[in-house]
Amino acid sequence: MLPGCEATRSSATGFPALRKAYIAFRRAIEQIVINTTCQCNACANISALDLKFLVHYGRFSISQLRGTEELVGSAVNELFRLLKNHITDATGIGAYTAYTAEAVEALGLDGFTTTLIRHEETYTDVDALTMWIQDMHPLWEQDREGPRFHIDPDDVLARAQAELPVPLGVAWELLLQPTYRSILYGLDRQEPSRRRQGRIAEGSVYTCYHGRSPTTTQTVLAMQPMKRMVTEDTTPIPGARVFDEVGLQSSGDSTVLTITTSRARGPRLSRVVNDLVGRRFLGRRLSAGLEELRTVIEREIDRGELVVPAPNDNIASEVEAAVVNSLSSDTDD
Repeated sequence: MLPGCEATRSSATGFPALRKAYIAFRRAIEQIVINTTCQCNACANISALDLKFLVHYGRFSISQLRGTEELVGSAVNELFRLLKNHITDATGIGAYTAYTAEAVEALGLDGFTTTLIRHEETYTDVDALTMWIQDMHPLWEQDREGPRFHIDPDDVLARAQAELPVPLGVAWELLLQPTYRSILYGLDRQEPSRRRQGRIAEGSVYTCYHGRSPTTTQTVLAMQPMKRMVTEDTTPIPGARVFDEVGLQSSGDSTVLTITTSRARGPRLSRVVNDLVGRRFLGRRLSAGLEELRTVIEREIDRGELVVPAPNDNIASEVEAAVVNSLSSDTDD
């Protein structure tokens, strides 16, 4: 912690900025694991990557060295010592935020430390350093399983469900592809944009083409890989927009796909028109799209155009295992 710098903090949760940074990192790792097919050692070990944060407080000076500014002082030396620590060995925690006693006192986090693990590091040339260790994995688990952008039961406009003849990992991969999404939603075609490093992620947009009708968009608001995707959709009714939630549930070698659409948002007239039309036609359209998607998948499997992994090579199992391993890893990076 640098003197003069301000940081939003809470005595109950620590630094929200660190929580957000860690969750964003875990989401990125999860997306990379799911979208990476390379079998090299580096790619195979992506799930083992994790983050560690150190929060320290003290005085320092700025020294000019070969045209660059360097931080110097005893607090800086202590921080460098702490980069080599025994926290994971002593606690078994692979991803953490370590708050030094100086930082806890300066930031007024005394109440926060009651939920943390006390740890001490000793070095030959400095006094023993007391730290409080926060496990970051529970924060990620809480966010990953949290009710982000769920459609409330009282807000449902239409819902449809069908079973697809592919395992969970394959169904999720198909759900991300514009060709299969176009079949699902009864569109001429979809074009994705705003990808992150070439991948569909939160914030990505699918542009939907409906023949002579105006184009609409589906913006990805939330993704829990192999579980659910929520999009905010514009509609052919000017000014109206809805939320679509697609949920996936494994059923042996098949996957149950459920689509839920919310009632419309926007100007009152647009909402009323959209919901009147939606109640009459949307459920049947979604059911027809699911049935057509199932038929296409079956046909492609029969023709050998879609290869479904054998049960012991199930993509879903591999990815789930990789994510679980990454959350329980004690690798010191």
